[in-house]
Amino acid sequence: MTTNPIATWFPRLWAEIAPVGRDPGTGGYLRYGFSEPVRELERWFRSTATADGAHTVEADGNGNLIAWYGPPPERGDAVLLGSHFDSVPHGGGYDGPLGIVSALLAVRALRAEGREFRRPVGVVAFAEEEGSRFGVPCLGSRLLSGALDPERAAALTDRDGVSLAEALGGRPAGARPDLLARIGAFVELHVEQGRALVDVGAPVGVASGIWPHGRWRLDFGGEANHAGTTRMADRRDPMLTYAFTVLAANKEARLRGAHATVGRVEVEPNATNAIPARVRGWLDARAADPDTLAALVEGVRAKAADRATRDGTTLTVTRESLSPLVEFDGGLVEAFRRVLSDGVPVLPTAAGHDAGILAEHVPTAMLFVRNPTGVSHSPAEYAEDDDCVEGVRRLADLLAHLAAG
Repeated sequence: MTTNPIATWFPRLWAEIAPVGRDPGTGGYLRYGFSEPVRELERWFRSTATADGAHTVEADGNGNLIAWYGPPPERGDAVLLGSHFDSVPHGGGYDGPLGIVSALLAVRALRAEGREFRRPVGVVAFAEEEGSRFGVPCLGSRLLSGALDPERAAALTDRDGVSLAEALGGRPAGARPDLLARIGAFVELHVEQGRALVDVGAPVGVASGIWPHGRWRLDFGGEANHAGTTRMADRRDPMLTYAFTVLAANKEARLRGAHATVGRVEVEPNATNAIPARVRGWLDARAADPDTLAALVEGVRAKAADRATRDGTTLTVTRESLSPLVEFDGGLVEAFRRVLSDGVPVLPTAAGHDAGILAEHVPTAMLFVRNPTGVSHSPAEYAEDDDCVEGVRRLADLLAHLAAG
C-alpha cells in the first residue's frame, strides 16, 4: 500500500466501541452473549459495514452476523474474516473485537484503493465465543457448523435462569451447510493471549494450530451441618474434596506440561457458619495433544474420586465441551508466510477460537497481534495501536492475495 490511512482509521473506529460494556470500577468488560452491550455492538457492526459498502448483513439464525461485500455470496469460494464481540466477566477489550474491527478495516483499505473483489468477502461477528453466559464456548460457530444440537442449545440457561432460546428470541437454526458451503477460507485475527510475540520482538504472528481443550463440571456432594457444633471427625465436607481436587489439577497439569484451571465455583448453601451440602467447580483443561489431555483429566478425576471416598463425599464429573486438536490449513499458513515475506513467526496457541471450530469444515488460518502485557481475559489485556495497524495491514495484504483483483 502506498499510503496508510489505517493508522487514522483504527483509533477512530476503536474509540467508537471502547466504552460499550465497560465496567468503570474495574476497567474490564461485561459483554456477555446476547446481552444489551453485545446488541449495541451488533448495531454498530451493521451500520459500519453498510456505510463501508456491504451489500448485505446476514443473520444466520444462531446469533452470528455476516456482512457481505463483492460478488453475491452464493458462490462456494467466499473469503470470511472476523471474530466475536462477547467477553469473559471483566475481561479485556481486545479479545474478539480486535478481529472484527481489523476485518472491517482490511476491507475498507482495499476498497479505498479501488480494488475489486473477485470472490465474495464476508466479515463475521460470531455469537457467545467465550461461553461466559451459557457455558458452551464458541456457541455460535458450533451451532452454525452442526457441532452443537440446536435443541440442547435452546435449553441452556444462564445464571439467572434465562434460556438461550429466550435470549436469542427463538430456537436456534442449528447447522447451516448451505452457508458453510459458500465459504472457501476463514481467517481470524486475534490479540495474542500470551508473550510469544513479545519474546521474539514481532508485532504479528501466524498460528500453526490450537491445543485440544475442554471444560468439565465437577459436582461434589456432602452433608450440610453446623460449623460450630459438628466435630471434625463427623463431617462430610465437599469443600475439602473440592480443595484437594484443585491442588491435584495443578499438580497433574505441571507434571504433563499441560494447563489446568478451576476458575469458577458454586457452593450451597454458601453460608459462613455452615458446612456445605454441595460444591460445584468447573475444570478447564488443555494440552498439546489429545492423549495428554485425556490423561490429565483422568488423573484429576481419579485423585478426586479417591479423596471423595476418604472424605465421605460424592463426585460426579460431566464433560460440558471438548475441542479437538486443530492444525490450521497448510496452504493458508504458507500463503501468509509468502505474502508477509519477512520471517513472521509461526506459533501454536492453547486458547480456543471460532477458527478452531470452522477448521473442520473450511480452510482456516489465524493471525495474532502482539500483546505487550502477555495478559488476557483481564483488564490488563492490551495491544499498541501501531501493532494493531500492522495487523490490519497484514490482514489486508492477505485478503488482497486471496480475493482482490
